[in-house]
Amino acid sequence: MMHARSTKPLGWAIAATAFAAALISGMLSLAQETSGDAPVLSLSRAVEVALEHNRPVNIAKLDIDKSKWTLAQTKTKRFPAINTYLFASGNITSPTFNFPAGSFGFEKPEKFNLSSGITGYASVQAAQPISQLYQIHLAIREQELSVDYSGEQYKGKRQSLAASVKQDYYAVLQTESALEAQQAMVKQYEETERVTQQYLSQESVLKSDSLQVKAKLAQAQYQIIQLRDTLDTQKEQLNELLGRDIDVPFRTEPVPAVTPAEMDLKAARQMALERRPEVKEAEIDTHRADYDRRLSRAKYIPSIGAAIHYLDPINTEILPQNILSAGMELTWDPFDWGGRRDEVKQKDVSVQQSHYQLQETKAQVTLDVDNSFRKLEESRTMLAVAQAGKAAADEKLREVNDGYKHSAVLLRDVLQQQASVANADHDYEESLLAFWNAKALFEKALGEE
Repeated sequence: MMHARSTKPLGWAIAATAFAAALISGMLSLAQETSGDAPVLSLSRAVEVALEHNRPVNIAKLDIDKSKWTLAQTKTKRFPAINTYLFASGNITSPTFNFPAGSFGFEKPEKFNLSSGITGYASVQAAQPISQLYQIHLAIREQELSVDYSGEQYKGKRQSLAASVKQDYYAVLQTESALEAQQAMVKQYEETERVTQQYLSQESVLKSDSLQVKAKLAQAQYQIIQLRDTLDTQKEQLNELLGRDIDVPFRTEPVPAVTPAEMDLKAARQMALERRPEVKEAEIDTHRADYDRRLSRAKYIPSIGAAIHYLDPINTEILPQNILSAGMELTWDPFDWGGRRDEVKQKDVSVQQSHYQLQETKAQVTLDVDNSFRKLEESRTMLAVAQAGKAAADEKLREVNDGYKHSAVLLRDVLQQQASVANADHDYEESLLAFWNAKALFEKALGEE
């Protein structure tokens, strides 16, 4: 039997360690009291709140409204264009009409001033496009595609935000899991300390052994405080992402680890190609390139329209008043030295590029889905391995603790196994975080919100 010698330095060390443990326990109790009544925030609700209040997403949403107003402006070009013009002036030299003798029955030459004082004229023109309606139709259709493109960009912002919310939410879940594991470890140290104190009173262990157990317990309690601080920081970051006050309290709830799409790679690919905004944007670009080419070809068509002109000279004595005429207008540039042809050829190349880009985008999306699918499978397998290792270490610690209570195992073996459990817990938490991150990236690859 080992007899412990009471020394003054060891006594001070034990007292200091006990005081630190009591202080940390008080802080942990206060933290538990302040966080026990927080409302539950589900993952789906977190995504919903973020999509509603996140500022960058709302900015992207306003881009859709801007595109719609641009479309409405383009549609107005189908209607008659009405132009008014008014010119008023004072003549520096007064225009005159000179009529020689014999003109209009005049016996002698006559001179008449065109006007006196303020003069000018008012003009109103109304022109209804006819042949240009085809070009206007193409422009409207192209602008409608721009509205669709803005919608896909908005969808992309929503999906990126949803993925970020999920990653932050999963990080909170992982930290909460780590906190639970550390709390269980503290209970193990507390039980080891209780048994060690009994052996110390029986002089079966040294005071240094008791001090070592107390130090391990204080370290474990300190790690709980670190995890709580990390958890508070993560919750603040998630609240900021949700667009609400960072101090809003909440608790998470468990999330299903497996969804049907994660079990079928073929179905995952098809889902991604249907949902990913990058694919939709590339498809829209191909249509816009085609309409752009058709607009270039339409420049070969002469501009023909119906027009009404009204002209009224102001303060004139000779010119006719209220001149109203109606007719057809034609404008055309028959010789452009091959400019229109070259422009069409350029648009042909753009159409080919857009088709290649669409194929490349689909290939990249498929690769992204395949890679994230495999990473998720790897992380799920690694998580199962880490979970098995954690269970084995926990069971071994239980056996060692039972042996220590019956004096069949040394304290050194207990502390060594507790360290093994801590390592197993760390490996499990790392694997859990890797799994949640892989899950979030896979859901983003699928185009989920």
